Amino acid sequence: MNAFASFCTRTAFGLQAKLGTPRLSILIFHRVHASTDPLFPGEPDAARFDALLGFVGANFQVLTLGRAAAALAADALPARALVITFDDGYADNAEVALPLLQRHGLAASFFVSTGFLDGGRMWNDSVIECLRACTLSEVDLSAFNLGSLPVANAAQRRAAIDALLPKIKYLTLEARELAIAKLQAVTGVTTLPSTLMMRSQQVRDLHNAGMEIGGHTVNHPILAAIEPEQARHELAQGKQTLEGILDAPVDVLAYPNGKPHRDYDARHVVMARELGFRAAVSTAAGAAQAGDDLFQLPRFTPWDTSLARWGARMWLNQRNGRFDRA
Repeated sequence: MNAFASFCTRTAFGLQAKLGTPRLSILIFHRVHASTDPLFPGEPDAARFDALLGFVGANFQVLTLGRAAAALAADALPARALVITFDDGYADNAEVALPLLQRHGLAASFFVSTGFLDGGRMWNDSVIECLRACTLSEVDLSAFNLGSLPVANAAQRRAAIDALLPKIKYLTLEARELAIAKLQAVTGVTTLPSTLMMRSQQVRDLHNAGMEIGGHTVNHPILAAIEPEQARHELAQGKQTLEGILDAPVDVLAYPNGKPHRDYDARHVVMARELGFRAAVSTAAGAAQAGDDLFQLPRFTPWDTSLARWGARMWLNQRNGRFDRA
């Protein structure tokens, strides 16, 4: 099946290269677990990511975002170009994903929120870990307008997590902290993990291994939900902190959450340009081509477990090549 999927993908993308303008696929990842996470079985573990890298390496020309953006700007994008990206800065990016990338001879771009390095934790992980560690069979989530929800098994805990995340995502940073405190109180979970995110040294390790490091703000706010001055500070300080860690320029960016119009808008595109970034990615689906806005490049990751279906969906995404812009 893997050989068949590889053949189909090479044929499809080869035909596109002959018939149309080359397009750039950019994949989004967040975590690569050492083994399957029972709460999120759809997220890649090491074995699945290893197989995916083998497929990608055989079928695509893998670039970092910086190299791909330069090729787009010069109208010199190679056929079947692809960028692998990771958002947020999870420790497993360095501990699990990096050795696999190195084994396959591939480079990726890692967008790091600096406020969570060295022992921090993102708000969404606080939600997840509260429900993971909860020993109750039911939790009163009336404070979140959700009533009481069962949490006796993994499926019920995942459903509660999926219900909670949208309730908290668009709150201010301060309101998010209060929400997590309320959640800890009702779940009875007092201790949350402090090793989920990378240490500064691991960011340096990625850079020294030839990976690209990009900005992702300090605290991962929804930029459109905060004041412009605060948004500029988040973008600028995140960039500056990473440059201090690496002693090297950081000139690519991923907008937090990344939905055009809703999570960021034209003001933040201007800020990114003014702060010295040379390319930025959103989370709008699609594939980019020469002439597209380098500060609003789309990203897409098929969710299929079958490599044949995965490749087919990648082909459809490239063929459509449509995405929303701010």
